[in-house]
Amino acid sequence: MNLRDEVNKTSGFKNLELLAKQVVEGFIAGMHKSPFHGFSAEFAEHKIYNRGESTRHIDWKLFAKTDKLFTKRYDEETNLRCHLIIDNSSSMHYPEFKEFNIDSLNKIGFSALAAASIMHILKKQRDAVGLSIYSNTYDYYSPEKGSERHHRMLLDQLSKMVVSKSVQKTTNTYEYLHQIAEKIHRRSLIFLFTDMFQDGIDDVKLFDALRHLKYNKHEVVLFHVMDKEKEFNFDFDNAPKRFVDVETGEYIDLYAENIKENYEKAVARYFNNIKLKCGQYQIKYFEADINESFNKVLTTYMLERQKFV
Repeated sequence: MNLRDEVNKTSGFKNLELLAKQVVEGFIAGMHKSPFHGFSAEFAEHKIYNRGESTRHIDWKLFAKTDKLFTKRYDEETNLRCHLIIDNSSSMHYPEFKEFNIDSLNKIGFSALAAASIMHILKKQRDAVGLSIYSNTYDYYSPEKGSERHHRMLLDQLSKMVVSKSVQKTTNTYEYLHQIAEKIHRRSLIFLFTDMFQDGIDDVKLFDALRHLKYNKHEVVLFHVMDKEKEFNFDFDNAPKRFVDVETGEYIDLYAENIKENYEKAVARYFNNIKLKCGQYQIKYFEADINESFNKVLTTYMLERQKFV
């Protein structure tokens, strides 16, 4: 059975746990060709050695195999706390699919599987994970826990989110990020999956909310989820088309070629502004193109985890 079969037969993500496991296993297999070479088999029990730390717990056998310094983790060490936040507005359900295909996910499907894959690694690491889902309401919240029952509950919520109908749901990111920030009291690694399409909220208010997430020394990573081919490059043929705002229902009829150049310039300015603002406020920013693999997301997680712990 492969990933494509598991997704197609469900019209959604009924076996999200298996899919996430396969995504992670594929990623770890690729580590042999990456800077993480030698880390894949032992990653649940080791962390990268940081200069200045005691050398007492360095795994010298692993050093002999990899030429890299790792220290052994012990059960009494403080485990990571991670909180996943997903934007579930209507724009995140673009493009619309009747059946999901692992090679053709929409933004919400990509975000759900990416989040589930991070959760799979957290589970192996015995770390605690929490989840928030929002749109024009605070759809779901669960605090950070590490139990098997808790993981299954979060996977169930992610599966339901993917197949739920999100009709003309706007994005109140500003309001709900503030609420989420108030709930996360202990230092955590926070991952936000959003397409950054906001409902009339200016950048100052949005980044004020993101800065609030960094309160209590949280580390915040923003995954800017996009269908880069369509939403950034505006790659449509020049037949007349109706472009509909899925969050408001407003539409415009036009030929794509007539506005392509101006659209690309405007979107590039907007995306660059987001990157600059994230840098200014020390928020890690990464593009997450739904047409690419999950390797960027998982590599980012692994790197941020090493810095965090």
